[in-house]
Amino acid sequence: MDLCHLIYQSKSLVPFETSELVDLLRRSRAYNRAHGITGILLYTADGRFLQVLEGLRDEVRQLYHDRILQDPRHCGWQVLSEGPSPHRLFATWSMGFRTAQAADMRTLLGYVAPADLTLRIPRPHTPPELTALLLDFVSRHATAPHLEDSLLPGRNGAAGQR
Repeated sequence: MDLCHLIYQSKSLVPFETSELVDLLRRSRAYNRAHGITGILLYTADGRFLQVLEGLRDEVRQLYHDRILQDPRHCGWQVLSEGPSPHRLFATWSMGFRTAQAADMRTLLGYVAPADLTLRIPRPHTPPELTALLLDFVSRHATAPHLEDSLLPGRNGAAGQR
């Protein structure tokens, strides 16, 4: 089995309303279930996305290149990590969802505050560091029930297999 992950960030051109997020999640979960893809989507009120996709390499790449990159509602895509995975981190979620704050994104992405003179250049987290931070974030933050994947037992709990 060619299991892989792809983690990317992007920015929406216009912040999504709740109804738009619900529709995005509904459509994405249906697609992901049909294609064996799991993962999680984080979204901030100012329109930033951070998403983890997991599945067979060809399915994940096709989703990212043929659907996500073609979506005119967002831009500024940046792949943070891509590669083989020994197992799924979000195995029970066709697409988990969490809202995040700007400070959460800075922590997840390895942002260094300009006032911190000991580090001159921000260093992004390594893939293992980033996935550990994501798992910790997910375990500590619940989401609104209407945005959660309704087919999951133990909603708002652990992300899946580790």
